[in-house]
Amino acid sequence: MTEIYDLHCHSTASDGALSPSQLVQRASEHGVTTLALTDHDTLKGLSEAQIMADALGIQLIPGIELSASWEKKCLHIVGLGIDPQHPALIDGIKQQQQIRIDRATKIAEKLAKKRIEGVFEAVCATAGSDMVTRLHFAQYLLQQEYVTSLQDAFDKYLGQGKSAYVSTRWATLEQTVSWITASGGIAVLAHPLRYKLTSSWLKRALTAFKQVGGRGIEVVTGQSSIDDIQRSLQLAKRFDLLASQGSDFHNPDNPWVELGRLAPMPAGIKSVWKADPLAATLN
Repeated sequence: MTEIYDLHCHSTASDGALSPSQLVQRASEHGVTTLALTDHDTLKGLSEAQIMADALGIQLIPGIELSASWEKKCLHIVGLGIDPQHPALIDGIKQQQQIRIDRATKIAEKLAKKRIEGVFEAVCATAGSDMVTRLHFAQYLLQQEYVTSLQDAFDKYLGQGKSAYVSTRWATLEQTVSWITASGGIAVLAHPLRYKLTSSWLKRALTAFKQVGGRGIEVVTGQSSIDDIQRSLQLAKRFDLLASQGSDFHNPDNPWVELGRLAPMPAGIKSVWKADPLAATLN
């Protein structure tokens, strides 16, 4: 049987459209054999996902995606094979979640200045016990017909430089990587080409990432072109990083990104699932 690894995806526990169990079921339907649930700054969906994974015979890797501030830029760090009960990781997540709450409050205040009232209460009610994200704000703006699409919400209000955008200072790169490694996981730089950094800045970021204990980089993503994969592969080799892959799936309505629909991992590089601690867990 062909092994299909998808090590980056999101559920309703953060900004995905499917519940953790629905996500695992869809992954199974698309041939995924090993899945990592990597919701933003939360572990809440892992228990539900594990129950469905056990029922369907899928290997589930406990994961998370943490936002990190570095040189006034935001990088996303995926943690794979983490211990969800580790105190350092749990404390770090609480810190990130408070930052998200503070950001949500400020976004709502900015929208109120645009005469869009009661947004904070509405998005909190929608999110329930799950993480409040900018997507919840976009959904509210769409439902109330302030915008014509989710993308329109970001283009008009929530995107960088727009009227309701809030610049956020997350935990440092060193902190986020340390929480992952302390919990027994592998820290992976997510979608390295999406930050739109110059070659020089990207090399600086990877140098800093490696120095604080980062071990992997996503070489294949759900939207990678052949050129993207080759460029990411060269970065992995240059910085002696493990290669990871993941769709970064959020929503089944997006025809361009699907669970398990990934280009082959190039030869000549060590994959993250072949390195400890993941290798020991998966074998």
